[in-house]
Amino acid sequence: MTSINPLANPKGVTLLCELCKKAAYIQCPDCRVAYYCSVEHQHIDFVGIHEKICQLLIPLRQTAEPFLQSEEEREKRRLSLLNRKQHMIELTRTTGQKLLFEGSFAEAVPAALQSLAFSIDVYGLTSVELVPAYLILGEASIGLNRLDQAEEYLSQAQWTVLKASECGNHIKSKLYRIIGLLYSTKGDYDEALRNFADDVFHASEEFGTDDIRTSGGYYHMANVFSKLDQQQTADSHYEHVTEIWQAHLRKMVKIRLQTPATPKGVGPDAFTHNIERQLDEMLDEAQEAEAVKVLSHIYSLRNDDPETKPKSMALISHTVAMLRSIQREEKDSLALAREARLVAEMMTDQGGSDQRLVRDIIEFAAMLEPYKTPTPEIPRENNIETES
Repeated sequence: MTSINPLANPKGVTLLCELCKKAAYIQCPDCRVAYYCSVEHQHIDFVGIHEKICQLLIPLRQTAEPFLQSEEEREKRRLSLLNRKQHMIELTRTTGQKLLFEGSFAEAVPAALQSLAFSIDVYGLTSVELVPAYLILGEASIGLNRLDQAEEYLSQAQWTVLKASECGNHIKSKLYRIIGLLYSTKGDYDEALRNFADDVFHASEEFGTDDIRTSGGYYHMANVFSKLDQQQTADSHYEHVTEIWQAHLRKMVKIRLQTPATPKGVGPDAFTHNIERQLDEMLDEAQEAEAVKVLSHIYSLRNDDPETKPKSMALISHTVAMLRSIQREEKDSLALAREARLVAEMMTDQGGSDQRLVRDIIEFAAMLEPYKTPTPEIPRENNIETES
């Protein structure tokens, strides 16, 4: 932590806090381009986003422009800065969404503010590219029970969408989802369901009905139906969400196990690098946090309900097992896979139309068995002593 005196700033220069935009008295000692009004705000920003972007901020906030003689050099620099800023928008946005799924609402705010600032810088004040940042701020405010503040952010997002000549369905989907969360928090479940239905419609138009990016709308509808004591309807929605994630994670597991015909790159790590890149494209860190939150919740519901059907229990256990495997938590994955296999074997005895699920479960469990820690054998001499 480095203290600064606002009175010592150059004439016309006002250094402001990254979070509240009040006069700054503290400077980050590492990047020296981030400023804060207090130690508390510095800590919140560091935990939320600054730790990730500290060094990335330096070239973006340098005040001294290098002397470039040719137009080509100036254009190259301009494009380089633009690419850096767009990367910062994506990084801060994804981090903010991840923190929301983890329930870290206060920590999500700094990431969203950085995303908003860079979006304004790159796209201007009226662009729909600002909407995702407004929505993260809105959802964080809901989580912090600051509903009036949430309404302000969501109103700004709605107004931006209305003014835009073109707005993609993926942005409309997210907008309706967060508005639905606000109504659900207020206890207005009819309006919540209407907005979640609009969310599912627009997400389906953009990604399809069975995409993980559509599943969030179904999940939130299930939560509302559960609050309304319409448990059968809630269960069917939870089941659909699980099926969507199961299909997606099954594809990821298949990719992880495959051996590419031709490596992309040079060296012994070429195969692994290509596979990891494919997996990252299928599940970014925000989507992974969403999967953990949603599937863990559904698993708890199924596990705690004595009336859960065997298929539902087998499905969610298998799905969470695949998620843990993707996260390389092999011990947890194996335990869940065995749990799913026990239920699947019961389903095999009963027959029925779920044999593909049963086969997937048994094959996946068998694949994980090599990760089991072998039971140590008793040394021969100990056996002799015991017998004597």
